[in-house]
Amino acid sequence: MSTIAVVVGNPQPASRTALVAGEVASQLAARSGATVLPTIDLAGYAERIFAYPEAEIDELNAQVAAADVVVIASPTYKAAYTGLLKAFLDRYGAGGLSAVTAVPILTIGSPAHTLAVDTTLRPLLVELGASVPTRAIAFPAAETGDRARIIGEWVESEYARLDGVLSRRRAPYSAPGTASISSRA
Repeated sequence: MSTIAVVVGNPQPASRTALVAGEVASQLAARSGATVLPTIDLAGYAERIFAYPEAEIDELNAQVAAADVVVIASPTYKAAYTGLLKAFLDRYGAGGLSAVTAVPILTIGSPAHTLAVDTTLRPLLVELGASVPTRAIAFPAAETGDRARIIGEWVESEYARLDGVLSRRRAPYSAPGTASISSRA
């Protein structure tokens, strides 16, 4: 069964950004039957994100790299993503996300930041090797209460670009040292 990982780079735990990212993952899973992995809310790991080595952070990185689809979300800070998210993604080497399809999301406080997701987060994910076939999501933070409808419209228009990835079967993720992860079937 396909898996969907969710990474939230908001320094505040249980944020509006997390609600939006979770909604994307839930709606994609409902439509595809994919399994949503537990959300990686980086706020809970902030004090360890710069520690090397850090086994738990390395395990989270491996889990994301093994997912079929990864929803990567951040609030917009200075017309870009947060340093917390960047620090997490910096732990990947070149091509570290080459086996995943990514859905980039920035929650925005102003329409002036609408393009930030395409000019900052998308290029970072592509640089790491991820496929980014859908429109990125610049989600107005003030509309979080209406996220089911807004994300539903996005899923309706973009799902065809993800269906092939979500319908593939891949061996389930297993922790390092317990079994190997097979490549996509």
